[in-house]
Amino acid sequence: MNGKETKQYLIGVDLGTSATKTILVDENGIIVASASCAYPMYQPENGWAEQNPLDWKNAALVTIKEVMKKSGVAAGEVAGIGLSGQMHGLVMLDENNELVDDAIIWCDQRSSSQTKEMLDLLPMEKWMEISANPPIAGWTAAKILWVRENKPEVYQKCRHILLPKDYIRFILTGEFATDVSDASGMQILDVKNRCWSDELLGVLEFDKSLFAKVYESQEITGYLLPEIAAECGLSIRTAVVAGGSDNACAGIGTGIVRQGEAFTSIGTSAVVYSHLDQYTQIPGGGLHLCCCAVPGCWHTMGGPQSAGLSLEWFKDKFCQDLIHKADEEGSSFYNAITKLVEQIPIGSEKLLYLPFLMGERTPHIDPLYRGAFLGLNVVHTQAHLLRAIMEGIAYCLADCNDLLKGQGVHVVSMRACGGGSRSIVWRKIMAALYQCNICTLQQEEGPAYGAAILAGAGTGVFSSIQDTCDRFIKEKDTLAYNPEEAETYQKYHAVYDRMCESLRADFTALANL
Repeated sequence: MNGKETKQYLIGVDLGTSATKTILVDENGIIVASASCAYPMYQPENGWAEQNPLDWKNAALVTIKEVMKKSGVAAGEVAGIGLSGQMHGLVMLDENNELVDDAIIWCDQRSSSQTKEMLDLLPMEKWMEISANPPIAGWTAAKILWVRENKPEVYQKCRHILLPKDYIRFILTGEFATDVSDASGMQILDVKNRCWSDELLGVLEFDKSLFAKVYESQEITGYLLPEIAAECGLSIRTAVVAGGSDNACAGIGTGIVRQGEAFTSIGTSAVVYSHLDQYTQIPGGGLHLCCCAVPGCWHTMGGPQSAGLSLEWFKDKFCQDLIHKADEEGSSFYNAITKLVEQIPIGSEKLLYLPFLMGERTPHIDPLYRGAFLGLNVVHTQAHLLRAIMEGIAYCLADCNDLLKGQGVHVVSMRACGGGSRSIVWRKIMAALYQCNICTLQQEEGPAYGAAILAGAGTGVFSSIQDTCDRFIKEKDTLAYNPEEAETYQKYHAVYDRMCESLRADFTALANL
């Protein structure tokens, strides 16, 4: 060893919608290397969303190899890998463990009729009792039903059904496994008892053998295959733990591991996430309730599917001038829009945006909802529309936070993560609508960092998940909310909520034309 003390390292892999982010963390919680690799999303029809799992495979392997190369860490020093990933996606393998089709991902809304079939099979009360959530078009069970009904030849070839991150696990280890947090979003898990529901599988006529074994998030599910270890510069003794959904791992990565703690993440979608020490049913399903990556705990989450996606859509379609200007000035597009929207008053001069480009999940559960600008006037400019998008996403998040308050969960300080949290304007809007302080963190790797902590807990490098979070995760800045701004936003928020409800029937009629 040439007198050099051997350290232990962990890898966290976060399989996102737009890219996979991988980090290498040392035993002191310090990120020593990171890498990312992007890939496309395909939308062959209105409301559909698909990705090729081979893109995920390539991204995972490329980024793992890159962090190992950048760091110079020896193969035997990496104790474990944790996996985080986008929820609800449907990956199907045949008897030879080959893909039978592209993956239908979380924001796909094609299976709205299948949710009605699910309610015909069992009443809402039963779905809430077992799966803890109402049937949702974006969740995995409805997707499976859609494939069985619309692509029977694909379904007949299927021998294994995996979630996105669990396909990467299979690539790394050859093992079929999942974790309780990600499995909660499949609509076939008994969420209270943290196991597959034989009753739901039976009602849906799904063969239980199609589904992987369920683990707690920090449990070891396998070790690297020799060929993968050799390719990535790792060891066959490198363990792969169960990991968790992107939101559950973000909970760990932001230190939200105790009752009443919460974070907001704004990425492609946006989420208000709150930790629960005890199982607590959410009436009406306005918030999702899932198993947490902390053993024996649960979490709520809710928020618009088209958060950052709304901003990306508007940027790509209507902001080419800003993109070119930012390139010429050597700055980022997002810095440019921050400067623009700072000049627009609260309420975007009476312009509202409904962030429902891909239907909606919480709190307005309806796959037929669509996006809309309401109150357009000749005074409105590109900057007004950009600010209205940011405000519309925050109104939806505030609806979810209000549901938390209705359950007796009062958050006095909200941690913020994801790309949107870097915007001071967005944080001010959220603070006013939540009526609480917004805190940022010293490190912002959220899900990938949480996955690495889970790997450390599972391999014994770290102690308990909570203690590790207390040691490593520190707040950086705190933004106090402005009571005057909060009062103004309350008035706009009330109009937003009325518009959401009054347009529901019209969105349905529009979809049925």
